Amino acid sequence: MQKTWFKISLGFIVGIFALTAVAYAVDIAISRDNVPRGATVGGVEIGGLPNAAAAEVLETQLGQIATQPVHIQTDLKDPTTAIFTPEAVGITPDWEATIAGAGEQSWNPFKRLAGFFRSYELPVVSLTDETLLHTSATDLATELSREPVDGTIRIAETGTVETTPAVTGITVVAADLEHEMGENWANPAGITVSATTVEPSINDAEVQKIATGPAAIAASGALKITGEKDITAILEPAEIGEILHFEPVAGQLQPKLDIDGLTERLKAQLAASETVKRNAQISGSGANRVVTPHSDGLVVDWPSTLEGIEDRIIGKESKEFKASYIEDPATFTTTDAKNASFDQVVGEFTTSGFSGPSGTNIALTANIVNGAIIAPGDIFSLNSYTGPRGKAQGFVESGVILNGHADTAVGGGISQFATTLYNAAYFAALEDITHRPHSYYISRYPAGREATVFEGAIDLAFRNTSAYPIQIISFVQGNSVTVRLMGVKTHNVESINGGRWAPTQPKTIELKDPKCSPSSGAPGFTTSDTRIIRTLSGAEVSRETTTTVYDPSPIVRCL
Repeated sequence: MQKTWFKISLGFIVGIFALTAVAYAVDIAISRDNVPRGATVGGVEIGGLPNAAAAEVLETQLGQIATQPVHIQTDLKDPTTAIFTPEAVGITPDWEATIAGAGEQSWNPFKRLAGFFRSYELPVVSLTDETLLHTSATDLATELSREPVDGTIRIAETGTVETTPAVTGITVVAADLEHEMGENWANPAGITVSATTVEPSINDAEVQKIATGPAAIAASGALKITGEKDITAILEPAEIGEILHFEPVAGQLQPKLDIDGLTERLKAQLAASETVKRNAQISGSGANRVVTPHSDGLVVDWPSTLEGIEDRIIGKESKEFKASYIEDPATFTTTDAKNASFDQVVGEFTTSGFSGPSGTNIALTANIVNGAIIAPGDIFSLNSYTGPRGKAQGFVESGVILNGHADTAVGGGISQFATTLYNAAYFAALEDITHRPHSYYISRYPAGREATVFEGAIDLAFRNTSAYPIQIISFVQGNSVTVRLMGVKTHNVESINGGRWAPTQPKTIELKDPKCSPSSGAPGFTTSDTRIIRTLSGAEVSRETTTTVYDPSPIVRCL
């Protein structure tokens, strides 16, 4: 009985092995050219399918994958993200190469059996435009990266302390991203690329340290400076914020105070507390000379007043204090005026060629200016000295040059007096503060050495740089005007003209105006003038060249 059971069991086992062997052989025969079981691509199962069928399935289900957006994110807690389309960056799938990458079905029966129960993802093999992919990866790496941003602090217009948080920088290496894009672009979960962080120089801790320290002190109250005459200058916190800044230095925020801006604001408020110096004045001449005494001034001593000002604004010192003052002595005293002599010509010039209304305006201006005294160091301004030059002051309408053609205006002709005065100051070796030449050359004036004026807009001003007072003597004789500067002569002046070059030709304009005056026009040109100042003994003191460009005067046709 036992032998019979043994034979039956043995036969059963042999039969099972025989059947398994037959099934294994049949499976090998059937799946020899198929994709290994369990293989998937982009989540699509192709395992067990013939290669051609697998390629067809992939094309059907994943054919549009290269046109679908792929999401990228960095491997950070707060990731940066970007999106790209594979086709746009030079990536397209190669299904045949992808399937070939699966290899052949294993001969190992256990592995063949496991293929029925588990799957694995095959990487998509791509056709790649290397140049386009490299460029695209570089651009996307820049998009995913960011520069670190320092935290900042300021006192706002509201007078309160405002801060901006620091931002940690992010760096994505383009080569790493390019590799991930090429290898994992078909991954349904997208791409995660490694990134490194870059800390800012000024972090939030440093910002808060300053915000609760110096900045808070600066914003805690107004700066008050009491001056003479019960005048007080006040800078509110908002104004302090305009001149106090916190700048990054070696990982720290350092306060920087704009002393010039601070002084400018305080000067405007404390100006009324100062006493302006007044130089002695001389009127009349000879036995009729009258001297108006000088008076010394009292002005704020800014270096002394602002000493230790940072400790008052951002430190422990009081924000309320008194201004310091120093005397500002007159530069031309009563004694100087009494002893002054105006018996030497230091500069003189004459121009001519005017008539009619222009002569009236020039003579009136010469009469106003005649006798003016310019103390040492003082500036003479023609517009300031004459004041308004309108009909109420006796000025009349006369010829002027407007846009290159003849016109009229009240006060016309005064530019000829300005040119005469400018040249007298030029040869007196005085300092040119401001002057403007005419836009168009006027032949009765020296080229490159003339000046125009316009009330409220264009002025002629110069400084008396000598140690002696100067008196202006100005008068009209016939159709000539002379300006003579009298005082103590200390220098000789030479003028050298540089010639004319770069000519420009005139254009034609047509005017339909009863006052139109036809003109044949004149070319424009560029010229230069060099002023050489020497001592009376001949030693050169200075040499300065001025270049002037004249526009061409248009050809005027009257309609």
